[in-house]
Amino acid sequence: MAKEKNQKKEKKAFKMPHLLWIMLGLIMIASIGTYFIPAGQFAVDESGKVLGDQFAYLGYQTPVSPAGAMMLIKDGLVGSALIIFTVMIAGANISTILATGAVDDFINWAVYKMKDKSQNILISIMFCMMVYLGAFGGNDSFIAIVPIGVIFATKLGLDPIVAIGVSTYATLIGFGTGPTKCMITQMMMEVPAYSGFGMRFLIMNFFMVVGLVFLLRYCKKLKKNPESSPMWSEGWRPGAGAETGSIKEATLSLRTVIIMAMFIGQYLLFVLWPFLWGDSTSLYPFMMAVNITVAVVAGAISGMNGDEIGNNISKGLASMAFVGVVIGLARVMSLVMTNGNILHTIVYILTLPLLDLPRSVSSVGMTAIIAVLNPIIPSATSKAAILVPIIKPICEVLGLSPQLAVQAFQFGDGFTNLLSPVLGWMIGSCVTAKVPFDKWLKWIWPKVLTFTVLSFVWIFVLTAMNWA
Repeated sequence: MAKEKNQKKEKKAFKMPHLLWIMLGLIMIASIGTYFIPAGQFAVDESGKVLGDQFAYLGYQTPVSPAGAMMLIKDGLVGSALIIFTVMIAGANISTILATGAVDDFINWAVYKMKDKSQNILISIMFCMMVYLGAFGGNDSFIAIVPIGVIFATKLGLDPIVAIGVSTYATLIGFGTGPTKCMITQMMMEVPAYSGFGMRFLIMNFFMVVGLVFLLRYCKKLKKNPESSPMWSEGWRPGAGAETGSIKEATLSLRTVIIMAMFIGQYLLFVLWPFLWGDSTSLYPFMMAVNITVAVVAGAISGMNGDEIGNNISKGLASMAFVGVVIGLARVMSLVMTNGNILHTIVYILTLPLLDLPRSVSSVGMTAIIAVLNPIIPSATSKAAILVPIIKPICEVLGLSPQLAVQAFQFGDGFTNLLSPVLGWMIGSCVTAKVPFDKWLKWIWPKVLTFTVLSFVWIFVLTAMNWA
């Protein structure tokens, strides 16, 4: 009887709806908001630059109906086409690399070499490498690295949360704190590009260590009690899909070394491209070209024939198709709020209190407000275009260094990406690792809260130092 009651309770337990319905639901909420949130706009000058000190309510509503919101799906997909196709081609690259067996061989070798040492060393190496990749070359295409994280976590008997932990969690920490990721904001604030590199590099490594401690503590807890995993209720069990028994001796073949060198080398090229050979606007086309080339060459080195290479590339493209749609839907929500003229209203209402804050905490308030806005406007470039013209005059009134405003913007723009339901990179990673978004939220929100509080401390100290 007790067993039957427990089974009935489990059946009645709330289950998060499929991600498709979550995304469509958010679009509908944004649509409804356009009927009730007062429509307003910031004035713009002749060049189209937003004037942050000139806001006016329209005096009438410009609602976007649910049907109209659905009609914007095409615009969302087209507007995100560059990112979507980059992600899909990156998926084709990873699919082919995985099919060569080189990643499997490399991880087997690494696990064998570390068999007498703590697995924490292996996790730490993987995590730190991904933070640095995210800091200097991170973008949405890094969704395609999540399958590597899945293989890595599986071989160590860890859950899919760890798979995201050593991939997207790490890259987004680097992406959100990296010393080169605020270049556009610096230029808009009329601050020299890449200035403050040393301090930001220190900040990035600080948050890398904090993030790693969180992940290692979770892995230790998981090893001690696998049922503590949010994925336990989803059917995950330690060792499922992993090799059982003692760790066997593994060696690296020349073929594996060459393929792995090509695989890692392509990301180094992505990092260096804007600095050495091109500009940031040509990065995505460059990535597509390199991804396809590496996939074909790696497949040939592994002994695949033309059909096999083509099939693996097709499989990789197909695996990222839904991820691409999710990225497009994430953009639709912003389009609905923009077309309904409520996005500027939300920004205005949230930034207005900054003027009433004392100088010592105004930068902290700026960070907090941007963190709140970040999930609504996931694109850093779009956020900068809307917020920088507002923040800049506020900084002048309060006597804050523009460099501090840039750092406040970077902190606010970074950490809430990890729980944003409209960021294609984060949502796509959950889809790829097969982690329900509610399970990810359960794990990540305390970390994001800690990161945010620590960023408040950092910005307060930098303000007290008059860092410029």
